[in-house]
Amino acid sequence: MKNLLVHLKLIFVVIVWGFGWPAGRVIAQDIAPFAASWIRYVVAVVLFLVYLRFSNQWMIPTRGEWKRIVWIGFFSTCVYQAFFMTGMKFTAAGDASLMITFNPFFTAVLAIFFLKEAMHWRLAAGILLGLAGVTVLFLYSPNVDIPFYERALGDLLIAGAALAWACNTIQMKIAMTEPSKDSDRCLTPLQLTVWSSVTGFAMLTPIAAVETAIVGIPEPSFYGWVSILFLAIFSTVVSYVWFADGILAIGAGKSALYVYLVPIFGIFSGYVLLDEKLGASLFVAFVLIVGGVALAQRKQPALKEA
Repeated sequence: MKNLLVHLKLIFVVIVWGFGWPAGRVIAQDIAPFAASWIRYVVAVVLFLVYLRFSNQWMIPTRGEWKRIVWIGFFSTCVYQAFFMTGMKFTAAGDASLMITFNPFFTAVLAIFFLKEAMHWRLAAGILLGLAGVTVLFLYSPNVDIPFYERALGDLLIAGAALAWACNTIQMKIAMTEPSKDSDRCLTPLQLTVWSSVTGFAMLTPIAAVETAIVGIPEPSFYGWVSILFLAIFSTVVSYVWFADGILAIGAGKSALYVYLVPIFGIFSGYVLLDEKLGASLFVAFVLIVGGVALAQRKQPALKEA
């Protein structure tokens, strides 16, 4: 019961992230991708810095920590947002929310090379299940009002976003477990999130400026502004802060379990808000992908000594 509030916050985070997919779809069809990401992070970075300043976690990173933070910001804010906003221009919100769950597979594979984690049969079997789910999603998505080639392109771009987030996850794990050479402590999830958002925003700025010079000043519609503010305030700041609280309170493993629920709310919100289609293929894809993730992330049983 002592962690009841934490679990309630994580449920809220899952719902918000699920509804973030149709919000992304609305924005992507409204204005250019980098402009959308830049406006979102103008709001998010200001709120992040205010929150960090008045929390008990305020700090200025060392030079060694900045080197790590720059890479995290590059993958989590710059690259991820580019794939996310461009992908949402082409594919359905429900389909995209399923594709992004491929992130743990990418993370597990990258961990073999960068964190020296072992390859095991559960990971291989999980990846095969996940690929089967993605195949079902590609070939039998009920959202046939979107041309197949557009959905396929959008889904591939969202897969790119999942890969970018996996790269971010590896860098975050290193920064949270290994102090840099010029520091005697590891950074917390909140500190990494805030400062990487700052650096990622700095990278987005010149790209968004060039994009604006080419396509013109963005003029979001009313629903576009609502979607941008929703993503900035609730899906980015509130959700990232509360998810970080969850990691500190109950651990990364238990907190990550809630992420499996995001596609459910992504599909539901796409159906309610954007009139996207429901179908058995979405359920089959969800079972295969999430089942594959669950299998891949199961720990190997400890060997008994003779």
